[in-house]
Amino acid sequence: MLKVILNNGLEMPILGFGVFQINDSKECERCVHEAIRVGYRLIDTAAAYGNEEAVGRAIKRADVAREELFITTKLWIQDAGYERTKKAFERSLSKLHLDYIDLYLIHHPLGDVYGSWRAMEELYKEGKINAIGVSNFQPDRLMDLIMHNKVIPAVNQIETHPFSQQIETVKFLKENNVQIEAWAPFAEGVQNIFENQLLLSLAKNHKKTVAQVVLRWHIQRGVVVIPKSVHEERIIENFNIFDFELSPEDMNAITTLDTKRTYFIDHRDPETVKFLNSLKLT
Repeated sequence: MLKVILNNGLEMPILGFGVFQINDSKECERCVHEAIRVGYRLIDTAAAYGNEEAVGRAIKRADVAREELFITTKLWIQDAGYERTKKAFERSLSKLHLDYIDLYLIHHPLGDVYGSWRAMEELYKEGKINAIGVSNFQPDRLMDLIMHNKVIPAVNQIETHPFSQQIETVKFLKENNVQIEAWAPFAEGVQNIFENQLLLSLAKNHKKTVAQVVLRWHIQRGVVVIPKSVHEERIIENFNIFDFELSPEDMNAITTLDTKRTYFIDHRDPETVKFLNSLKLT
């Protein structure tokens, strides 16, 4: 498995398996267990997904040493703040049945993220977390966090796909030694991505699927990617992307698909911020 090296020296697989919206506990456990069997070593979950326990059961069942796995989970907004973060982390750790987390992320740039970050820095120094990072932080918010804290976030997980390529943000993150990770790598199917004529043409040329071309495009840009599927054949398909390479011409062609806008969440929209803050974990 190809890996990236985070700013603290930790190795992170560039391809992982995400479990967002796999709400059924048994289905989530099955999918994660299958993904690990296929060869995925990075598993990405979150407190807000409601499936940490299912992920933990799958990890426990897997015939893979814990140190070979890279497990990510995330802190939800209502748990922001120093004391609440400590408690939320222990809950996640317990649900996952783990002794440590490889990567712990602040899920959204809302609430007392500075109190959360102080708690996460302590957990990191105690060895309970191997790396700490953020999700959905715009460059200005990330720079402010960097300037007021000791530990630079290792990862920023953001919306990234062919229609929202985050080219300037990618440049900013590289300049500041923060690894970019993509959520919604397939744009959750918007804009009929799997029927896009350019992507279909590239897939035909490489004898691959559109999904495989998109994932290959991500990793060739140095983007960590965490596709999700509940179908065994697609879990396998998404993993088989290391036996071909997109040419510079292919990569440049995909650049033309960028619309330079979000398709899901605008964290600078007051109504979006109000909505996200109103969501409570059950």
